[in-house]
Amino acid sequence: MNLERFLLAGLLFATVLVFITVRPRRLSIGWSATGGGILALLLGLVTLRDVLNVARLVWDATLTFVALVMISLVLDRAGFFQWAALRMAQGSRGRGPRLFFLLTLLGAMVSMLFANDGAALILTPLVYEEAKALRLNRAATLAFVMASGFVADTTSLPLVVSNLVNILSADFFHWGFVYYAVRMLPVDGVSFCASLAILWVYFHRDIPRKVNIEALPDPQSAIRDRRVFRGAWVVLGLLLAGYFFSQLLHWPVAIFAGAAALALMGLAWSGRTIAVSQIVKTAPWNIVVFSLGMYLVVYGVSNAGLGAVLGTQLTVWGHAGLWAAIGGSGVMAAVFSSVMNNLPSVLVGMLAIRRTHVSPAVHTAMGLANVVGCDLGPKMTPIGSLATLLWLYVLNGRGLHIGWGYYLRVGVILTLPVLLATLAALWGWVAWLH
Repeated sequence: MNLERFLLAGLLFATVLVFITVRPRRLSIGWSATGGGILALLLGLVTLRDVLNVARLVWDATLTFVALVMISLVLDRAGFFQWAALRMAQGSRGRGPRLFFLLTLLGAMVSMLFANDGAALILTPLVYEEAKALRLNRAATLAFVMASGFVADTTSLPLVVSNLVNILSADFFHWGFVYYAVRMLPVDGVSFCASLAILWVYFHRDIPRKVNIEALPDPQSAIRDRRVFRGAWVVLGLLLAGYFFSQLLHWPVAIFAGAAALALMGLAWSGRTIAVSQIVKTAPWNIVVFSLGMYLVVYGVSNAGLGAVLGTQLTVWGHAGLWAAIGGSGVMAAVFSSVMNNLPSVLVGMLAIRRTHVSPAVHTAMGLANVVGCDLGPKMTPIGSLATLLWLYVLNGRGLHIGWGYYLRVGVILTLPVLLATLAALWGWVAWLH
């Protein structure tokens, strides 16, 4: 390893990460990452071939993510998610613990189909407003909001499209949609149960036994565009079918997600109730340039020697047995994600796994464990994912301030047991499959 080159790459990465986290003068994360990528190229940390490799890796993931966010925004404007939250409240029959379970389940379902960012940023404000309407005290409101934010990430394992990390990993390791779902759906079930259990243990004293659901409006009143609402069920059904056919056709999932987004926006445009142009403007286009720039910086760190060091360690764990391979890979990914964000962490892990000398089965197990670590690990710290930082910002704007000290304390306590239980489930399931 060239120490001078490694330190230069590490300094560049740290600088870009600080700019992305702090956002001085509200600087876009896309500009920060792009600047870092250009510097990595000028400093010789990456080559033009690396640029092409990164572009091939991220295009499907980023465009799928943008399409899913646009789908979520259209449905949110149509009242789809508010309707679902109110329906869950009705289903609770006024029982606080039942409402806690149903809203947590709703968060897991939204995360599965619309990605973790959609669940955290769209559903959490609705849960907060519902808590206000129910006149819950601050402790109870915090319990419901923390649960909705927590489960958005810890249950984002089941499908390729449930998390940007999943899409990147599936593209990198060439996992088809069905192949991935077979390996992760049962594991996600364990993650959900573990998440619900630890959330209940931590917050059950704050959840009232009875809630006055009569204070809430009728779910039907939440629907602002019935044409989009009805059409959404058909579009989403076809989208889910398209995901399964993507593996048979060997087509990128971005094609199906993009088609669904266009179909919903077409319905919204014809109804003239939803401002489609505003949705297009607010879509996270900066994620496209962010992905390319950030991953170029990470490529530079990996090229400078980090990938070789981690690859050697992963090979050691791989030869020590399946549990060591899964546990070591997953915990390493979780720790990296918690301190340097999960998006660069997943690429660090993938590049390191590619350098390992292990059997194909262990290689796949390490890749899946890397996904688990990068999906769950970010919940330990506020900087673990961009979604968490935005989630805190949204809640602060609504008058519910969650300090970093409180979040760190709660995040570690909640995440570690769920992470270990999920990795154990992955180990058992992979061992059974093989």
